[in-house]
Amino acid sequence: MKDRKERIRYKTKKVSNRKRLTVFRSNNHIYAQLIDDNIGVTLASASSIEKAVKEKNLSRKELAELVGKNIAKKIISKGIDKVAFDRGKYKYHGLIKILAEAARVEGLNF
Repeated sequence: MKDRKERIRYKTKKVSNRKRLTVFRSNNHIYAQLIDDNIGVTLASASSIEKAVKEKNLSRKELAELVGKNIAKKIISKGIDKVAFDRGKYKYHGLIKILAEAARVEGLNF
């Protein structure tokens, strides 16, 4: 039986040929990347360890929202507005949900 991460990634790639917005959450930080699977390249990234974000001393929920907004702005500035959201091994709640909803508010479609 495949684990959750493999199932989610397989379904995301199978159903859609959009670029993939993937999320990783550690105990202290949250990261988001836009990946083009056709050529295997990261097109944009945002995280809570960036200097401008780290200096603000925000709570984890506020950090997730800020990272979601930052990644959405970077993606839209590249001319991409439709992505496939890859939540990885995480359930869609908490920080992952906050990041995704913040990206949607900024104008990303997934």
